[in-house]
Amino acid sequence: MSAPSAEYDLDACAALQREEWEVLEAIHPDCISGDPSKGLIKLEVPVDLPGSTAVVLASDSTIESGSSSSSGPSTPQTISLTILPPILLDICLPSTYPYTPPQVRAVHATYSWLSLDGLREALAGKWEEGQGVLYTWVEWIRSGEFLEELSMSTIIEGRRTIRIVHPTPALLLPSLEGYNSSTQAARFSQNSYECEVCMTSIKGARCIMLSCNHVFCRSCLEDFWGLCIREGDVGRVGCPDPECVKEHREATEEDVRRVVTEEEILRWKWLRMKRALEKDPTLVHCPMALCQTPVPRPQNVEDGSPWERLRICPDCGYSFCAYCKRTWHGPVANCPISATKLILQEYMALAEGSPERKKMEVRYGRITLQRLVTEYEEERAFHEWLERCTGTPCPGCDLRVEKHSGCNHMTCVRCKEHYCYRCGQRLDRYHPYKHFSTPGLRCFSKLFDVESIDDEWQPVEGFDVI
Repeated sequence: MSAPSAEYDLDACAALQREEWEVLEAIHPDCISGDPSKGLIKLEVPVDLPGSTAVVLASDSTIESGSSSSSGPSTPQTISLTILPPILLDICLPSTYPYTPPQVRAVHATYSWLSLDGLREALAGKWEEGQGVLYTWVEWIRSGEFLEELSMSTIIEGRRTIRIVHPTPALLLPSLEGYNSSTQAARFSQNSYECEVCMTSIKGARCIMLSCNHVFCRSCLEDFWGLCIREGDVGRVGCPDPECVKEHREATEEDVRRVVTEEEILRWKWLRMKRALEKDPTLVHCPMALCQTPVPRPQNVEDGSPWERLRICPDCGYSFCAYCKRTWHGPVANCPISATKLILQEYMALAEGSPERKKMEVRYGRITLQRLVTEYEEERAFHEWLERCTGTPCPGCDLRVEKHSGCNHMTCVRCKEHYCYRCGQRLDRYHPYKHFSTPGLRCFSKLFDVESIDDEWQPVEGFDVI
């Protein structure tokens, strides 16, 4: 039985209550409401979970039966959440609080996800005479510490797991997921984030968090991804963060749909399909001039089988041979044209206008052979140019570059890797020139290529060379 109010200084109690109210209102303004002058307070405290926490939803009938059968309760379901719906406390503070305990008139869990048995007793056990308990209650609930005291939180395989027992888990699950998603979206829109593209701090309502958890402003992504899609550079439609760029991490369809228009979505999907088909070494374009659709190799065909030459265009239905591009001549008949390197080399080695050369042109087709020779020479010239005119590729993403002048300290435009153009060694991004100034290293004093500088210098008429 509490002591008579006459034994306490009511003005001092009122001052302590007012001070506690102001502290709570300053730290957790969204959690507290009511009329402090009348001692009526309502606390609405959400439960923040550490990161993505596993939450197991089980039926109370499953717990009671202790076993599951085909006719028994359903199997427990596991979801990942970062927040649980709030606990509502209706509190009445006596005039002698904090020297007498507060009265918890009602306790309620939103969506009734929590059994309230034992929660009242646990709340009452937190009070100490002469000490405010409201802030302690808020932090105890908000941090999820009360779940451990109620034996609802355990560690399974090194991961924290919360077990919720409910009469109808199937109905509770969408409510928990919906609250989790809406709360995350609301918190995201209220906070400010620095866009790594425009380097501007912008409210989350004007930003987008990608599936990799990197945040950029919507306008930057709209401009960047829209340009890439229009230019056909579908490989760059991804997170602009340097780490994601280095890993060639592309955006998911869900992320792209949140940024670009429906027309750009259709083009993006078409470009991705086209790229996937073109990566297939067995892909052949339809030879019909008005079609040109990429045609993949037929499925369930063994390597070496004559049927692997068959191609059927999915758009125009034209069936043709992948080797000679003519109408399909069956698996038994020999292909009239074999576009192999040996045949090309044999044809190129023959003298122009020789009988042997004309015989090959009649057999395989002069235009087809000339086209294949042109492609072969272009491919060979391209590889020779790469070896002759480009330096060591980027060690981060293998991108080759051509340097006309300047120093040998390179910064890759794709992955932002710092490296040496001469030897290809990765450089310390904070001290890149240490590689060129350390005696004993192969590139010591080789920041600039003196030979190339001398070659580029030309004397100017009217000036004497000293």
